[in-house]
Amino acid sequence: MSTNYVNGRVFTADPDPENAWAEAFTVRDDVIAFVGDSAQAPEADDTVDLQGRLVLPGVTDAHTHLLMMGAALGQVHLTDARSLDEIQSRLREARDRDPDAVVLRGRGWLFDSVPGGAPTAAMIDAVVSDIPVYLDANDYHSCWVNRAALAELGITRDTPDPLGGEIARDADGEPTGMLYETAAVRLAWAHRDVSTTDADRDEAAERAIDAYLATGVTGVVDMAFDEFGLAAFERARARRGGELPIRVAAHWLIENTGDDAANVAQVARAAELATSPSSPWLRVVGIKLILDGVIDACTAAMRHPYADGTNAGPIWPLEQLKPVVAAADAAGLQIAQHAIGDLASDIALDAIEHAIAVNGPRDRRHRIEHLEYAAPETAARLASLGVTASMQPVHSDPAIFANWAEMLGDERVERAFAWPEYEDAGALLAFSTDAPTAPHSSLANMYIAATRASALDPAVPATHPQYALPLERAVGHATRDAAASVGDGEWRGRIASGFAADFAVLDTDPFAVGAQALLDTQVVETIVAGRSRFAASVRPVDARRG
Repeated sequence: MSTNYVNGRVFTADPDPENAWAEAFTVRDDVIAFVGDSAQAPEADDTVDLQGRLVLPGVTDAHTHLLMMGAALGQVHLTDARSLDEIQSRLREARDRDPDAVVLRGRGWLFDSVPGGAPTAAMIDAVVSDIPVYLDANDYHSCWVNRAALAELGITRDTPDPLGGEIARDADGEPTGMLYETAAVRLAWAHRDVSTTDADRDEAAERAIDAYLATGVTGVVDMAFDEFGLAAFERARARRGGELPIRVAAHWLIENTGDDAANVAQVARAAELATSPSSPWLRVVGIKLILDGVIDACTAAMRHPYADGTNAGPIWPLEQLKPVVAAADAAGLQIAQHAIGDLASDIALDAIEHAIAVNGPRDRRHRIEHLEYAAPETAARLASLGVTASMQPVHSDPAIFANWAEMLGDERVERAFAWPEYEDAGALLAFSTDAPTAPHSSLANMYIAATRASALDPAVPATHPQYALPLERAVGHATRDAAASVGDGEWRGRIASGFAADFAVLDTDPFAVGAQALLDTQVVETIVAGRSRFAASVRPVDARRG
């Protein structure tokens, strides 16, 4: 079966600017067979007149958390609740809507929406005290809970802080209701995992798939896969006869247990999965290591202290990190390391250099996630090692930037999210959203990348506009380079002959009318492997043209 798509504005994402645009292409079965002018298109079984619409290669969200995102879409949304009163109001309303609920979950709250940036259980108990309440922070590195949740988790003054985490306590040593870093992971989220049913996870998986397809995303890279996620997406694939409507590559989460042998043993499971029969729909490609926290909570590992004089150590000290990275590298796994602070990125690169020294030269494409603040020499170091800079424009949204800047409080703020540094150094730069820590919309993500303005609140002025990228380059980082970041750059991520027929048709052309249009642009259709996976109602042609 073949189809000609003609009379379009086709952004191919070809790295050569001379070949970046076309007006037609041909899909034969699940691949693209021709790209060029409409008049030169070969004979085909069917023809689709694009009527001037814009076509983009399918976006790959190169860093996301699928089950968490699907679950978050069904929870109380708190990111735009910019005061404690508003947070409390939404919790009260959610409780009133579901009086039979046995737990209340919310997500996305910001530290600077809470007085003093210090949430307490009492603040939640003021409106919901009869059932456990769990509220994940916007960065998903902290969890705010009420007294009923503390009791459910068995957290008392005698509960020790887990390695790499903290249970916030008052002057008398009593838990206050905040769980930071691994305290959230090993206490709140571990309890969530065992109390969530397979049916809940299946619903979350389907919700995430549907949401992504509606925004033109055709592939994702999950950055915290575990047995629950693997099983949920295996079931989703089985429901569809062995396929998925979206391509899923995954990194297996490795936790620091404090024991080198136990840490390395976790790598073996990832290696087993990566070498087992896989498909272009669902595969494990590497491991994920969380080296530090986040700047907003002063838990990212920095070379120099925060504005308040505190600092945070790494969750993975270098001597514990080296054997894990070396073992994963030897197994041929891709290594993704969460490093938000400049000290953490130093440690990440030191570990990769150690692995190269131990295992010798070979083709490898490791990556560092986030790089929100990195030292000036970091970009060149990444490029020299062939390490991908995996970054999220949505995390620089000016509407949520004030607290980030306040925590550092010095000249470091002026080098926040410095994407051009990585381009200039020649490092591969892959864009993503890190959903659900930020909205999953690919078009809003590109708006921020191209403007450094806010997609959450357009009234907020742009921050660091000198780091904004031309839209063509931003889209290239979210399509071509994001696919390349997991080794798929030779067969998907571009509209090119021989590449997978993964693309999205939009109702507006932001290249023609300006990046601002991305905030209102809608995806008309998303095609994956040559098949329509999402279709929306179509606006009139003149409206599509802006």
